[in-house]
Amino acid sequence: MRRFFLVSTAISTLVLATACNEPQAPAKSAANTDEVKQDANMSENILLAEWTGPYGGVPAFDKADLNDLKPALEAGMAKNLAEIDAIANNPAAPTFENTIVEMERTGRDLGRVFSYWGIWSANMSSPEFRAVQGEMAPRLSEFSSKITQNTALFARVKAVYEGEEMKTLRPDQQRLTLLTYDGFARNGATLDGEAKKRYAAINQSLAKLHTDFGNNVLADEEGYVTYISADQLGGLPASFVQASAAAAKSRDHEGEYAITNTRSSMSPFLMFSTERDVRETVWRTYYSRGDNADNHDNNAIIAEILKLRNERIKLLGYDNYAAWRLENRMAKTPERALELMEAVWPAAIARVAEEVADMQAIADAEGANITIEPWDYRFYAEKVRKAKYDLNSDEVKQYLQLDKLRSALFFVAGELFDFDFAPVPEGSVPVFHEDVTVWEVTNRTSGELVGLWYLDPYARPGKRSGAWATTYRSYENIDGKQTVLGSNNSNFIKGAPGEAVLISWDDARTLFHEFGHALHFFSSRVDYPTLNGGVRDYTEFQSQLLERWLSTDEVINRFLVHHETGEPIPAELVAKIKAAATFNQGFATTEYLASALMDMRYHTTDPAGLDPDKFERENMAALHAPAEIPMRHRSPHFGHVFSGEGYSAGYYGYMWADVLTADAAEAFAEAPGGFYDKELAKKLVDNLFAIRNAVDPADAYRAFRGRDARIEALMRDRGFPVTTEDDGE
Repeated sequence: MRRFFLVSTAISTLVLATACNEPQAPAKSAANTDEVKQDANMSENILLAEWTGPYGGVPAFDKADLNDLKPALEAGMAKNLAEIDAIANNPAAPTFENTIVEMERTGRDLGRVFSYWGIWSANMSSPEFRAVQGEMAPRLSEFSSKITQNTALFARVKAVYEGEEMKTLRPDQQRLTLLTYDGFARNGATLDGEAKKRYAAINQSLAKLHTDFGNNVLADEEGYVTYISADQLGGLPASFVQASAAAAKSRDHEGEYAITNTRSSMSPFLMFSTERDVRETVWRTYYSRGDNADNHDNNAIIAEILKLRNERIKLLGYDNYAAWRLENRMAKTPERALELMEAVWPAAIARVAEEVADMQAIADAEGANITIEPWDYRFYAEKVRKAKYDLNSDEVKQYLQLDKLRSALFFVAGELFDFDFAPVPEGSVPVFHEDVTVWEVTNRTSGELVGLWYLDPYARPGKRSGAWATTYRSYENIDGKQTVLGSNNSNFIKGAPGEAVLISWDDARTLFHEFGHALHFFSSRVDYPTLNGGVRDYTEFQSQLLERWLSTDEVINRFLVHHETGEPIPAELVAKIKAAATFNQGFATTEYLASALMDMRYHTTDPAGLDPDKFERENMAALHAPAEIPMRHRSPHFGHVFSGEGYSAGYYGYMWADVLTADAAEAFAEAPGGFYDKELAKKLVDNLFAIRNAVDPADAYRAFRGRDARIEALMRDRGFPVTTEDDGE
């Protein structure tokens, strides 16, 4: 598995990293008396216990006790350090097998603990968990530093990396060795003396700050709920009204309607509500998360994070944080990432001007006597959609049932990936909440078990907002093949009992997107756990590509049926959806790019004395960002960047990956069998899914497409002007 010492200093990022490369078979270690005694104590803690039961063993989510978390972490870290020391102090000369492969076997007990940590952190957070998280985050960072700064261990890794044996290894083994060496060298292993100590101290401080940032955002999402009365429901669809009533009732506000402080609640309310003053309240509440000048305000935390990140990379000799972060990404440099974003930005804001003009014209014609503001954008965009395309989003929503869309996911997985999904017998696999359901995944042709898929679809207090995919155990084949335990998590509003859960077209795309990550997990055929990781500006490509299958005729004709009548979606409505495919691209592209550009500017600027609020305002003005659209993630709640380091100086990666996505989609559109072309699907799985990070991403894409991706595909895809022909991203 990806070893814990190579992950980000941020504990939330550590969870994400380990979630993609989870526990495997028991680790090898010396059998002395102290370790036997330690193992006996560990076996009594369910969070550390080996997974038993069907499907190669499953997490005991039903028996997990938060009181066991701290001792489990302590014991897991101790054992992991003992395993590492055994490798570092091995008297035999360093080899790929006794150093690199043995390191791949370490940390599996701790990995099991982090499967539970991830659930408490993302799916079922509580004040009690956050107390443990706050205490343990710096200690986990200290633990990580003890390994990255283990001089003897790094010497062995370096010897393998620079030795003659390296030339004889298979390509995937060479890449594993490179990634292992790079993980040390880029994380302080080359430092000496006080610099090495300071590096570790910075990591500990950042771990706490990242944790505090994320918890502050979650506190504002839980603590700020807008309640409205029955006379304020104008324009809202019946399904949304029912879900809002249920949300209010669950919060002891029966008789009222709750607009929760999450995107899945905010966005449809702004789209449909005729109550402009309430729209403004909901908008301001959502975009002020982490920015309320109270105990959960994140501005000072941002400034401190940036200062510490900058100090840390200076110790390594880099000009700025982004230069360090992008060195081993596809983009390679901040300049290349900015070049892509700045090529698209002018077309995006020009399209926004057109969209706002269309909205203002409708508002003026209605005699609304307003100027379009951010809380009006979604509302009037919907009116423009109806006027231009005679397309009503709520009408489309009547055909988008969550259960049917789940079946559509399974259909696509079968046609392209040869996977079958079947529900497991009730009670056979433990779950952490009653809303979670589990499916068995098998290879359709061979019947071989691939793994299990867990789905946690609904919003609830204590669950972080958004949608994500993770694994509890990833594929590997060091000591035998491992079955995959993957999960998808969403925040749909749960309807009243017996009512179909209807979601928007955008939410349906997100469902397909996150399932793309799951298919990436299940497709893996790499031998070594570390190779299940990925390059950040590439790993979103596979999931973004899977979104394209939502709008294929095969999915539309089979699975989009009316939730009441069962009638298939009318052909004329489908035609309207496809005609409006590039509608509102100004909004979608600009709100994303504003956040991505801000992320890069934060991490290429000297942070001394930086005021995040002022910095955000000044940079948005310098970019001539439209006043009608905020950043998708304003700085005080930009969790991708400040609650961990997984996307820091890397949020641009979604657009980098979308260049690949648009280019690959054109390949399927041109194939004889279209999006279900068997030959091209096999090339997709073999070259872009199964190999994970065992091959350099640029080489992997060329193997699939025969050339580099071209930005023109992205511009065409978004309906923007195409002015040049280019052979690269």
